[in-house]
Amino acid sequence: MSSRHPAERPDGVGAKSPVRRCTMTIISAAAAALIAASAGPAQELEIRVERLRNARGDLHLCLTRDPAHFPDCGRDPRAVKRTISAADAERPIRLAGVEPGSWALSIIHDENRNEKLDTMLGIPREGFGFSRNPVIRFGAPRFDQVRFDVAPGITRHTVRMQYLL
Repeated sequence: MSSRHPAERPDGVGAKSPVRRCTMTIISAAAAALIAASAGPAQELEIRVERLRNARGDLHLCLTRDPAHFPDCGRDPRAVKRTISAADAERPIRLAGVEPGSWALSIIHDENRNEKLDTMLGIPREGFGFSRNPVIRFGAPRFDQVRFDVAPGITRHTVRMQYLL
């Protein structure tokens, strides 16, 4: 009577042998790499923030595709919203999985972390910025003034913060 497993061949390459397990691991890893490569390029939006007055507080980013929800996309269920520490804004901010298409971005520098843009007589006391860096006259820019396209792969965008007071 043989002590070998019934599925094991005489050369030691059976279902439970180390050679068989190693081969299956290599095949599984190769299949996973092929699937990942065929999934297409990852979509990522990389945002650089310039002219930040200081590193206090937070930055609230609001990215929307809907002109009705710009510049405050708080009620837009499809918007991409992030809050990061202003101290972390010296590095690019990366938003993964942003769908390709037209978007508009607004950023508020909430220096006192009260989760709103503080104003005095209607004039912002804290910093703000928009995609495409429009010249600000009276009020926020229109959606079409700040709209930019996100393409498959990595889209890079720079926002210059503005302070009025």
